[in-house]
Amino acid sequence: MADVVLGSQWGDEGKGKLVDLLCDDIEVCARCQGGNNAGHTIVIGKTKYDFHMLPSGLINKKCLNLVGSGVVVHLPSFFDELKKIEDQGLECRDRLFLSSRAHLVFDFHQRVDKLREAELSGNKKSIGTTGKGIGPTYSTKASRSGIRVHHLVSDEEGAWEEFETKLRRLYNTRVKRYGEFEYDIEGELNRYKVLKEQIKPFVVDSVEFMHDALLKKKKILVEGANALMLDLDFGTYPYVTSSNTGIGGVLTGLGIPATAIRNVYGVVKAYTTRVGEGPFPTEQLNEVGEKLQDIGREFGVTTGRKRRCGWLDLVVLKYSTWINGYTSLNITKLDVLDSFKELKVATAYKYKGEVLKSFPECLKVLGKVEVVYETLPGWEEDITQVKSYKDLPENAKKYLKFIEDYLNVPIQWVGTGPARESMLDKPVN
Repeated sequence: MADVVLGSQWGDEGKGKLVDLLCDDIEVCARCQGGNNAGHTIVIGKTKYDFHMLPSGLINKKCLNLVGSGVVVHLPSFFDELKKIEDQGLECRDRLFLSSRAHLVFDFHQRVDKLREAELSGNKKSIGTTGKGIGPTYSTKASRSGIRVHHLVSDEEGAWEEFETKLRRLYNTRVKRYGEFEYDIEGELNRYKVLKEQIKPFVVDSVEFMHDALLKKKKILVEGANALMLDLDFGTYPYVTSSNTGIGGVLTGLGIPATAIRNVYGVVKAYTTRVGEGPFPTEQLNEVGEKLQDIGREFGVTTGRKRRCGWLDLVVLKYSTWINGYTSLNITKLDVLDSFKELKVATAYKYKGEVLKSFPECLKVLGKVEVVYETLPGWEEDITQVKSYKDLPENAKKYLKFIEDYLNVPIQWVGTGPARESMLDKPVN
């Protein structure tokens, strides 16, 4: 059976840390969607590891790690990230695998990503993309013109010529759309002749890989990237990423059935943040938002951009819970709230005087909602040294209980700092 870790808000919740802790007892860790637009930071001792495309389970020296079919892969970044963590002393090359069905991100995808964003910016409709080429790659995938890993590594007669033809066709199509732009296609082709041989040892049939693990009853952990509110179908469209970031993306991105899923762990930051453009009902464009940003060190792992900050939004979390079906939650960065005298929590949205029953799909409506808040007392003491849930301040426990009661989902872990050991186990009734 497989357990799944998913982001429940707009990303940056701290999923990698939970994955790392769970991987102590895991035999397989798999990424199912997204690309190197994701960002997870794991701190072990004095060493900080930044993961973008590769599974966080590489930290565990006994864990096999798979980059699944639903992930889009920029091979130069794949090897750059691998080299960086190897340089930090982590030997993991023989425990890392890549799906033969994953689509490839090329440099022209990244150029086009930025051209498209600049075009939208001129119309004041920019998405806030990371510029990593993720969206354009998923677009070529959806239009059935994309190039997959197996197209590159195949030794069948004529395979390289077919790869080259496909790449030139994709590039020429983008030139017709955007005009000439900086891109060396001959250099790209020469680079991929080398990458073809370098990537071969990592490539597997991921469907066989996953079902072999299931058949052998291995302990499997699936690591979601981004978060539900960035989901292509259920997020704040069009201010979303280009993949399915919820439970659906786990199944389609790895080729496993729903019956293979045991637990779905939702990772929830104790307040709310968002990177890039798009609606954010509980955003605090004031000293509260600045305080959360400063104390929480809210800067994106992938982009370095400042994260927008606001109060915890339980309307978002209820909607997220409906879709992903969390069996329990991990609340992260609770310590960031230590110095607040009182805390506000969004419990409803009103539109034209009436409470909305769900999170609205229309951004025009979302931009006009009145947020209904519940005010809770803060605890105004340092919890970073607390080692047991029972030793948390009473008001911190009441804050967590309020979340549990509203969502009807138990909290299983509470994060009280950035270090690996700063995670409290909470009894689940």
